[in-house]
Amino acid sequence: MATLETTVDGIKMPNPFVIGSGPPGTNVRVIKRAFKEGWGGVIAKTVSLDASKVVNVGPRYAKLHSTDGKEVIGWENIELISDRPFEKWLDEFKECKDEYPDGVLIASIMEEFNKDAWCEITERCQEVGVDAFELNFSCPHGLPERKMGAAMGQDPDILGEVCSWVNAVSKIPVWAKMTPNVTHIEDPSRAALANGCEGIAAINTIRSVMGVDLETLRPMPTVEGYTTPGGYSSRAVKPIALRMVMEIAQLIRKEFPGRSLSAIGGVETGRDAAEFILLGGDTVQVCTGVMKFGYGHVKTMCDQLLEFMDSKGFETLDDFRGQALDCFTTHAELVRMQTERKSAEKAAKEAMVASDGEWDGDDFVKQSDQLAGN
Repeated sequence: MATLETTVDGIKMPNPFVIGSGPPGTNVRVIKRAFKEGWGGVIAKTVSLDASKVVNVGPRYAKLHSTDGKEVIGWENIELISDRPFEKWLDEFKECKDEYPDGVLIASIMEEFNKDAWCEITERCQEVGVDAFELNFSCPHGLPERKMGAAMGQDPDILGEVCSWVNAVSKIPVWAKMTPNVTHIEDPSRAALANGCEGIAAINTIRSVMGVDLETLRPMPTVEGYTTPGGYSSRAVKPIALRMVMEIAQLIRKEFPGRSLSAIGGVETGRDAAEFILLGGDTVQVCTGVMKFGYGHVKTMCDQLLEFMDSKGFETLDDFRGQALDCFTTHAELVRMQTERKSAEKAAKEAMVASDGEWDGDDFVKQSDQLAGN
């Protein structure tokens, strides 16, 4: 019988579904709810040592609907990292682990380019019992003036140095969360892995402008008549996320075998998750999906993933993880393979008997089989 249980970087999980850092993990109450509903793990909303500069606005979300208006296919946010005091977070991390000792709780952390700050936040979070870290190098908006988030993640040299600081003091697994707002996602991923990270998480949201309200002539979401570019998520980003996950998985396979990959981007069903796992994902994160469907949606996704596995005869996630990676090649190789097949088919067709005078006693059976198509 198929099972969704998995172990990633030594951490045991009941299933690969992890709540991605953001509103669904914004305080201890919602994190406990997630564990109660059966999520494989929760990554809390990103914390920093000093939350006093974090001030959110409203509205801060905008939705892109399908043409018929019945479905939300895109979601933009201009939300910042947690605005709650770091000391409060430490208390809640401990409370959560005390009540749910088997629940996988991952702290998402972000700081400026300051070694002491990164080391302090790492040491203090792990002291209260979190299971792993996710380094936020990927928030596409907010605090760029402090060189935080994607502003740091777009520079592999700086990112790599920060990873080395964290890994020097961390006693638990460390994942680096990648921004998709780069030309080659392999570059920052390589820097993170080369500097000790156990895994990569990708992708975060894509820098975007959702649209312009044709009644008010203002871009959305509109705050005091203005807006700022935000992060794009939900179903519409899945093809882009699949491509980048594939590229990171190939990097890991070639240069860093054994490292992990947490796949993110538009996951709303178990079949979505299966696609990311086929491309090398060890876990699958969901954030916007929780905001659309609620914490209980994990049960539906688990059932759907198990149904897929049963249909293919897979008993564990390892049975199909990364299986689709071998099916990627260059365009030149696609041309070569197709040309070779067509040439072989043409040769076989030309070898068939076309007139009665071509029959040969020695090859009579072979010629008959060719005309029969076998």
